[in-house]
Amino acid sequence: EEAIFLRKKITLLRAFSLLIGSMVGSGIFISPKGVLKNSGSVGFSLLVWFSCGLLSMFGALCYAELGTRITKSGGHYIYILETLGPLPSFLFLWAEFFAIRPANSAVVSLAFGRYMLEPFFAPCAAPVPAVKLVSLLGYYTVLTLNSWSVTWSARLQTALSIVKLLALALIIVPGMMLLAQGHTENFQDAFDRQSLVLDKLPLAFYAGMFAYSGWFQTGFVREELVKPERNIPLAVIVSVITVIVGYMLTNVSYYTVLGTEDVLASPAVAVSFVQRAFKSLISVVPVLVALSCFGTMNGGIFTFSRTLFVASREGQWPPLFSMIHIRRHTPLPAVMLMFPLVTAMVCIGDIYHLLNFFSFSRWLFIGLATLGLIVHRCRHPELHSPFQVPLFVPVSFTIICLFTVAMSFYSDPVNISIGCTIVLSGFPVYYLIIHRQIFLPFFSILSDYLTHKLQLLLEVVQQEIKTY
Repeated sequence: EEAIFLRKKITLLRAFSLLIGSMVGSGIFISPKGVLKNSGSVGFSLLVWFSCGLLSMFGALCYAELGTRITKSGGHYIYILETLGPLPSFLFLWAEFFAIRPANSAVVSLAFGRYMLEPFFAPCAAPVPAVKLVSLLGYYTVLTLNSWSVTWSARLQTALSIVKLLALALIIVPGMMLLAQGHTENFQDAFDRQSLVLDKLPLAFYAGMFAYSGWFQTGFVREELVKPERNIPLAVIVSVITVIVGYMLTNVSYYTVLGTEDVLASPAVAVSFVQRAFKSLISVVPVLVALSCFGTMNGGIFTFSRTLFVASREGQWPPLFSMIHIRRHTPLPAVMLMFPLVTAMVCIGDIYHLLNFFSFSRWLFIGLATLGLIVHRCRHPELHSPFQVPLFVPVSFTIICLFTVAMSFYSDPVNISIGCTIVLSGFPVYYLIIHRQIFLPFFSILSDYLTHKLQLLLEVVQQEIKTY
């Protein structure tokens, strides 16, 4: 009896929780090892963490302006489509579906499984098959919740954001107490230039930026935000500053308690920290970290399903995925689509190889999206956005992103080449099916048949009104 469309249920508090919940996840608990390994020393690793935070703020401000200029949901995809055209937006969609998003979800899921099982097997490492099984169970739980209710997904994100900040506080407080007592021995020769390898720095930045990734999430749910012109910039600025401060203090705490050898040898840095500094909480902190990863999985599914939803509505993805459940008002088909690929990557993947694998494609397209902001300003000087950043912000962010992507070919040529190949493989698909539409009649007949059957099975229909 009601109109079928996505409701505006994301308030300022929920937007803030979505950003905090997406940024503070597995990254701060697994990336310190990757940052330290590729930066070479404690001092340079802290510089990388701060630089990644500053770079994330630049990117977040650019996306805040894009979110006030372009009123559709879809994040990177819709920004590239509206500013640079259909080909780069389709290539992003192709890479996002087959590489970026499933690899990212697999990394977070594996971190969830590892930390959830760590208290039960300490001091030994948890068996890999058990970690993967628990990882998949956690991912499937979040998938079910997002299929069931937008409201409950948002409420869970708010609750888990508090848990995330509590987990950071439990690491920061004992570390700062020890530092205040004079335990500075691990910061001796912090900037050892002999251990710095310049061609590995892009991988250090990838690990750091992975920990901060999530500052762009409000753009994916723009049509579901209450007062987006005000709430997007406000939520972005407050959340990114909060995370930068929290991450810097957390890393200082890590290094106060653990030496560089301990960080590099640890499969779960936060657990090693608690074993050394706060043994009474040895079984509590890993669970809090696991719940933190759980919140990141929830935010990732919530936002990426909107990308598929918008791409389908724009005609670059099968029409089934722009449909909404008639009672739940959730984009059910789009939510469920990532199920097989994430399952496969969790079963066969390793966290650090997956991290480099998807980072190339992600930062390439984020750089293109902010380049699109510059192009959009030049093409439409008459448009006055309610929120506008100085031009040097998108220019510098774009240059840094594209330079880091280019440098990464020297740092990890195998994984980066795989990511590049996946992006380029979208060219013939776009040319044959979307641009020239050579195989479109065949696909249309097959798609119409499957869409009708799945529509009846899943109880979904097209959105009845446009909210953008």
